[in-house]
Amino acid sequence: MREELSAALERFLNEDLKGAVLSNPRQKGAVIKVQIRPVAIKGSLYFQAEEFTDKQAFHRNMDRDQAVLYIEEALRERFKQMELTSSLGTVHALVSKKGKMTVKVKNQVQKTASGEGDLTRAAGKDLEVAWRPSESRSKLESLSHNRKKRYILEEGTPVPFLVDLGVMTPEGKVVRSRYDKFRQINRFLEFIEDVLPRLDKNRENRIIDFGCGKSYLTFAMYYYLKEKMGYPVRITGLDLKQDVIEHCSRLSRKYGYEDGLDFACGDIAGYEGESRVDMVVTLHACDTATDFALDKAVRWGAKVILSVPCCQHELNRQMENRLLEPVFQYGIIKERMAALYTDALRAELLEQKGYRTQILEFIDMEHTPKNLLIRAVYQGKPKHNEKELGEIMEFLHIQPSLAGLLNRPTEKV
Repeated sequence: MREELSAALERFLNEDLKGAVLSNPRQKGAVIKVQIRPVAIKGSLYFQAEEFTDKQAFHRNMDRDQAVLYIEEALRERFKQMELTSSLGTVHALVSKKGKMTVKVKNQVQKTASGEGDLTRAAGKDLEVAWRPSESRSKLESLSHNRKKRYILEEGTPVPFLVDLGVMTPEGKVVRSRYDKFRQINRFLEFIEDVLPRLDKNRENRIIDFGCGKSYLTFAMYYYLKEKMGYPVRITGLDLKQDVIEHCSRLSRKYGYEDGLDFACGDIAGYEGESRVDMVVTLHACDTATDFALDKAVRWGAKVILSVPCCQHELNRQMENRLLEPVFQYGIIKERMAALYTDALRAELLEQKGYRTQILEFIDMEHTPKNLLIRAVYQGKPKHNEKELGEIMEFLHIQPSLAGLLNRPTEKV
C-alpha cells in the first residue's frame, strides 16, 4: 500500500492539487494537523505545508520531490490519516494502530475534446497527464493570482486612508517601498478576521488600541470591521505623541469616521474611564508598557487581546542562573532568550486568567525582528500553572511585571 501512496502522490502533486490534510496525530502535544496547498513562488511550483500545534502555526515551502517525501514520512511516523483533493481525483489514506496502511484513490473522468467522458481509470492504475508548457504557465499564473487574492485589502482597489498614509497611490497601486507595510496590515487583519465570532454584531464593540502611533493598523481595523464587515464599533487610539494624535484625528474626520474612531493623547498605565472593553490591541508597546496594557485588558474583561510586544528589557536585566552563565555571557543570546521568556510567560499568565493564548508569527523576520504576536481569547477556564511558572521564575531569578500586576487586589480601571 505504501507503493500505491507513492504512486498517487507522484500523480496528484501538481498544479491541479486543491489541498491535502494530514490529521489524527499519533502523539499528543505535537503537531495536530497539517494543511498542504500548491503555491507559485517566482514562477515555480511549490507546495506549502502549514503545521498546526495547539498554540502555533509553522510554514514551510517544498518542491514536488520534497513534498512527496514529507507526506510519506508524516504518514509513516506522525499521522494516521490523509485526505487529498485534486481536480484530477482524490486520495484517502488511513494507517491502523499496527501501522498497516490503506490507500483509496478515486480518479476523475477524463474529458475528450467533445466534452464526453472517454475513460474512468481504476484506482491504483497509472494516470499520465501530459501538460503543455502553456497550460503549466497558466496554472502557475492562476496560483499566483490566488495568492494575491488572499489579501483582505486588495491591491487595485483604492483605500482612502492607505492613500493618505502613503501606502497606496490614488489608483490603488501599492507603493513599492511601502509593500512591507501593506503586507503587515493585511496580516494583522487576518488575525482580526479569526476573532470575529467573539465580537457582537448586535451592539457596539468597544476597542482600545494602546500605542497606536501613525495608526496604519488602527485605521485598517476600523475600515475592515465597520466599512467592510458591518460591525458596530467604537475604537480609541492612544499614543503619547500629541502631533501624531492631532494628525490621526484630522484623518478620522476627513473620512467621516469620527463617530466610531477617535484618538487621545496619554499613556497606557494612566488611561481611565472605561468600564467594559471588548478588545484591546497593543502593538510595539515598549518593554513593561505591554504588561500594563495586558493588565488593563484582563481587568476590563476583554474578550480578545492582540499584542505585539517590543523591547523586552526587563527580564534581560534580571536573569541570573549559575548553570546558564556560559550562555548568558553572550549578550545578544541572553537578550533574545529574555525576549522569548518574557512573551512565553505573558501568554501563560493570561492562561491563568481564563484566556486561550497563542503566540503567532506576525510578519517575516526579514522585515522586522519584532515578529511575534500574542493572541488571547477569553474562554473562562483558568489554567492552574502557578507552581510551574513559579519554578521557572525562581530558576531564572526573575519577577515579571505582569505577574505582579495580575496578582494584585482587584481594583477599578
